[in-house]
Amino acid sequence: MDGHDVILSIKNLKKTFPKDDGAMVAIENFNLDVKNGDFVCILGPSGCGKTTLLRMVAGLEPLTSGSMKVKGEDIEGPGSDRGMVFQEFGLFPWRNVKKNVEFGLELKGIPSEKRAEISQKYVELVGLKGFERSYPKELSGGMKQRVGIARALANDPAVLLMDEPFGALDAQTRNQMQMELLRIWKETKKTVLFVTHSVDEAVFLADRIVVMTSRPGTVKNLWNIDLPRPRDRASSEFIALRKNILDELEVQKTGA
Repeated sequence: MDGHDVILSIKNLKKTFPKDDGAMVAIENFNLDVKNGDFVCILGPSGCGKTTLLRMVAGLEPLTSGSMKVKGEDIEGPGSDRGMVFQEFGLFPWRNVKKNVEFGLELKGIPSEKRAEISQKYVELVGLKGFERSYPKELSGGMKQRVGIARALANDPAVLLMDEPFGALDAQTRNQMQMELLRIWKETKKTVLFVTHSVDEAVFLADRIVVMTSRPGTVKNLWNIDLPRPRDRASSEFIALRKNILDELEVQKTGA
């Protein structure tokens, strides 16, 4: 991989959490390079450290050892070069759609006129034109997650971090949001690091899939997904790939 194309570099990453009887090793010897514009999904057994990894890249959780760099700079805390989209939406109920999207821009001290221009651009990008003045309680789950995506994108991050963003949605809405995310990704050309429990979702979305081992989490396998988009979930290639990855995860679960 050409080093100049790498936007996120993780080397020999280790994360431990203190416990009464010593330390619990959550992640160990984790290595990953993500190229600019890549869509990378992370899969693994429950408790393997997927969300912890994402929180560390976001700067919300410190590393124990190793290194994490975005655009060659060490990650030492949260920054506008990384945008996070959470499963539980995380919207402010007292702010309307437009004001939720503008939140990060306010923190950066962007003038109100410029904020309005940027927020409108991303509200329209995620398909919420006409809902600018609606409040979260008036929105469906899928619409709330669109606001979350718009808010993260409004800061123009180098990397978009997504922690099971569609996990709380019903199956039909989830499939629709996957299609929408791919459209947004294609338009913005953002680098995406996406955590999911769903092998089907990962195969549908990703350029590459990282399969993690059970705790302590490390990279067990990397799958390059070269199926053309939009992907047909009923195609023999899609079904075979999904089965191979499911089998790999099943082996980890049973210890076979």
